[in-house]
Amino acid sequence: MAKLYFQYSTMNAGKSTLLLQAAHNYRERGMVPYLVTARFDTRAGEGRIASRIGIGEPADTFGPEEDLYAKIEARLAEGPVACIFFDEAQFLSRTQVWQLARAVDDLGVPIMCYGLRVDFRGELFPGSAALLALADEMREVRTICHCGKKATMVVRKGPDGAVLRDGAQVQVGGNETYVSLCRRHWREAVGDGAAP
Repeated sequence: MAKLYFQYSTMNAGKSTLLLQAAHNYRERGMVPYLVTARFDTRAGEGRIASRIGIGEPADTFGPEEDLYAKIEARLAEGPVACIFFDEAQFLSRTQVWQLARAVDDLGVPIMCYGLRVDFRGELFPGSAALLALADEMREVRTICHCGKKATMVVRKGPDGAVLRDGAQVQVGGNETYVSLCRRHWREAVGDGAAP
């Protein structure tokens, strides 16, 4: 039975590595995976999912207003797909998450989404909030803070290395921009009074 899965974490936890490994496992067994990532995230090149450990694969892309049910239906019409993988799932809209849920239910294809849970302000991304509400199964991918505790938060750094407290929710970046921290060290980094 097909399900909608959500694997979430903070930055640098290995979400893309897990996605690429799972897709490889399907191929190794003679099955076809379908990989999709956010169109505007071109850090690894356009239409490419890559991990910081050096592995990567080409992928289809999705835009913010795209009908993902129709996209999946069209891809399935081209030939069988064993599983669909979405990287950067935090950038999905709530409507798109519902489209994925419909694809799982009505088209019978499993969909595995990988993404961030919260932004640098400690707020849920809309796509992540919808996935937390609708996914059949969820799994936290763990990474650690510099203190050794589980990292659940992330700070955004400016060009001067100072921690930013406000700005647009979406800004594509990697280790040069974001640092994963436990809640205690996140609070210290942003100033304890910044948290509600």
